[in-house]
Order: sequence, then structure tokens, then C-alpha cells
Amino acid sequence: MNSPDVKAFFDEATFTVSYVVSDPTANRAAIIDPVLDYDPVSGRSGTKSADQLVAYLRGAKLGVDWIIETHVHADHLSAAPYLKKQVGGKTAIGANVTAVQDEFKNIFNLKDLATDGSQFDRLFVDGESFEVGSIDARVIATPGHTPACVTYIIGDSAYVGDTLFMPDFGTARTDFPGGSAEQLYHSIQKIFALPDDTRLFMCHDYKAPGRDEYAWETSVKEQQDHNIHINKLISEAEFVELREGRDAQLGMPKLILPSIQVNIRAGEFPDPEDNGIRYLKTPIDTL
Repeated sequence: MNSPDVKAFFDEATFTVSYVVSDPTANRAAIIDPVLDYDPVSGRSGTKSADQLVAYLRGAKLGVDWIIETHVHADHLSAAPYLKKQVGGKTAIGANVTAVQDEFKNIFNLKDLATDGSQFDRLFVDGESFEVGSIDARVIATPGHTPACVTYIIGDSAYVGDTLFMPDFGTARTDFPGGSAEQLYHSIQKIFALPDDTRLFMCHDYKAPGRDEYAWETSVKEQQDHNIHINKLISEAEFVELREGRDAQLGMPKLILPSIQVNIRAGEFPDPEDNGIRYLKTPIDTL
């Protein structure tokens, strides 16, 4: 068995795709990049998006082995703690999350934040293997968008986070702290080295100009032949010039400040202060 069932859940508010990837022979699953609803105007959080995953898992009678993140997201809050309470599973992320924690501990002045990744149950290193039910899976480090980005290869499918978008939308930005267009170029070459028919699943879609429907599944071959930012012929220097030029024109994601503070804690909010209320910080004139 090397072809898992893949159920996608699209959260249009954040343009994020979460996945339940399962082995139907063992009735075991992994959850990838789950979304916690968050309204930045009111500061209210909710679980409507995550509850769709819970309902699907229970309806399909799937046990959960893993709740895994492709990176520390800057555009949505993770629902991993909520899902762990509801359906179980170990939380995991790439081991270089520690570099992201170091960076943002200083930016947000989070004196009590441990920067050893201990908020997660497992830190995956490059090349590490794991299983979803009886399906073999492995991790490849694909930094560039952030230092902690990884791609999960589960059977004949791969979950690339923000490293790649659909071919008609291109590639990830690299202007966040610790990002690198040069690293992104080499990370994409790792993905291009996978078998041509490997199913690739994106973390986001924004509808490229001229496309009416959201989409999130493609293949290695389709990316190699049709990605508007990178292909087998473009050089590293050409890609870096294109990527950095585009990044200079982009605004920040609207949820970057709350998302980073929560996601470097594996999806947990800060502890309540002495009045019983939890707070997130807004650094002024910093980012």
C-alpha cells in the first residue's frame, strides 16, 4: 500500500488547505496543517474549520497517528492542540523550528519561550522516516520560505507547504525572517527530483489570474513543465532575481503577528495574565 487516501479541507478565510491523509487498510491517518479560526478584529478564536476534520475522522472511523505542520505558518493559527484533544495523535514539525523560535522570541520579547522545540511531540530531521498506518513516509527539509519548512512524502504523495503553489501561481515568498531565495531554489530541486507522477499537495491557493476555481493538487511533472517561476531550465541566479523582485512588492499577511506567536508554541496561546486574560503582542515599527 503506497497510495494513501487524501481528503482536503479548504479554509477560504485564510486560503489554506488542510489534509487528512489516511491508510484505509489500517484506518489510521495523519492531519497536515490544520486551521484554527481567528478574527483579528475581535481577538476571538473558533473551531469551525477544525471541527470539519473531526467530523470526517469520526465518520470514517480513522484513528490519528500524527498532527504535523509543514512549517511555522504566518497566515493562519494552528488547530493542533484542539485536534489532539479531540482525536489524539502526536504533534510534529521540522527540527529547524528552533531557529524560528530563536528569531521570534527576540522580536516578540517572549522571555519564557523555550526555543528547543519541546512544545511539539516530535521534531523531524531531514531524511527521517515515519509511518501513517502501514504507509511509509519520510521527511525532506525544504527551507527557503522559512528555515523550518519541510516536505512530507507519504506513499506516492507529497505535502510541500508553502514551498510551491499551483504551477500557474508560482512559488513561495522568501522575505520573512530567516527566508532565502537561494535556499528555496535548492529545496525545489529536491522536490523536482521525486518521481514525475508524485502527487503534490499545496498548503494554499489564491486562484491564479484566469482561473475560476481553487486548486491544490498537481504533480512533479506538471510543476517542472509549467510553474511560472521555476522549471528545469531556469538558473539559480534567474530565480533569485525573480523571487526577490516579487517579494519586494508584497505586503505582510494579515494574520502574521498572531499566527507566529501562537504557532511557535505548537498552536498554544500564551498563558493568561493575572487578570485571567491571554494577550498577543504587536511589535511597533519592527517587521
